[in-house]
Amino acid sequence: EVLLSVFRAPHSFTGEDSVEISCHGSLYIQDTLLRTLVEKGAVMAGPGEFSQRAFLNGKMDLAQAEAVADLIASENRTSHKLSMNQMRGVFSQELSALRSRLLELASLMELELDFAGEDVEFADKHELRSLVDSLLLRIGNLCDSFRMGNAMKKGIPVAIAGLVNAGKSTLLNVLLGEEKALVTPVAGTTRDTIEDVLVLDGIPFRFIDTAGLRHIGDVNELSQEHIEKLGVKRSMETIRSAAVLMLVIDASRPETYSESLQSVAEFNNEHILYIINKIDL
Repeated sequence: EVLLSVFRAPHSFTGEDSVEISCHGSLYIQDTLLRTLVEKGAVMAGPGEFSQRAFLNGKMDLAQAEAVADLIASENRTSHKLSMNQMRGVFSQELSALRSRLLELASLMELELDFAGEDVEFADKHELRSLVDSLLLRIGNLCDSFRMGNAMKKGIPVAIAGLVNAGKSTLLNVLLGEEKALVTPVAGTTRDTIEDVLVLDGIPFRFIDTAGLRHIGDVNELSQEHIEKLGVKRSMETIRSAAVLMLVIDASRPETYSESLQSVAEFNNEHILYIINKIDL
C-alpha cells in the first residue's frame, strides 16, 4: 500500500503538477516501485532537477536554489538556519533592496551630469553622500555575512600553533576526544596540518593542528629538513588565514616563552588564546 499526494500547479515545489508517493521504508519495496514507474514511462530525475524546474518556473531565484543544496548538506543547527533563511528569500530581498538603492544613486548622478551646466540642483550633495555611505555600509554587511556563512558551513578555522613538542597534537586529540593526531616524545612529529570539526553550541569550529614553528635555513630539497621546512611553511599559511589562534606554550621550558610569542607576532591575529601546557612537569 502507498499514499499518493497530489500537488496542482502552481502550488508545488516545482510549480508544476506533481505527485508524491509515500511507501514503506523497505529498500526492496522502494526499488520495485521505482522500476515499475520507469517501465511505465517515468524518467529518473537528474541531480538538482527539482530545484532547476522550480527556478525555471519562477518559484525561486538562483540564491534560493543554491540554498537548497546548502540545506541538504548542513551538518549543524547554525548552517541549517542560515540555509533556511536564504531559501526563504532573505538574502534575495537584501540584494533587491540594494539594487534599488544603487539605481536611485545612478539616476541622481546621471541627472546631475546631464544638467551640470544648468543652475539646477536635483540632489543635495549631503544626501548623495549619505546615500553612498549607507550603500557602502550595506555592502560591507553583506560581505561580512558571506564570510560568516562560509565559516558556518566549513567551520570557523582555529589554528593550534606553537614551537616543536609544545603539545599541540595532544591538545587537538583532547578537544576531539579521539587520537586524531600522532603523538610521540620526538620533537617535530607533526609535519603537515591535521584538522577536524567540532560543533560547540551549534557552531562548527575547525581545529587545525600545525607543525611546530621553527627557523630552518637553506637546505637540500632531498633532505629531511626540506620536508620539515615545507611543513612549517604550510603552518604559517594556516595561522595567517585562521580566525582564531591557539598558541600552545611549553611551561616546562621557560626559556622558550619569548620565542613562542615571537613566532606568531607577525600575524597580528586579534583572537589569540594562550595555552600554557605541561604545567605539571
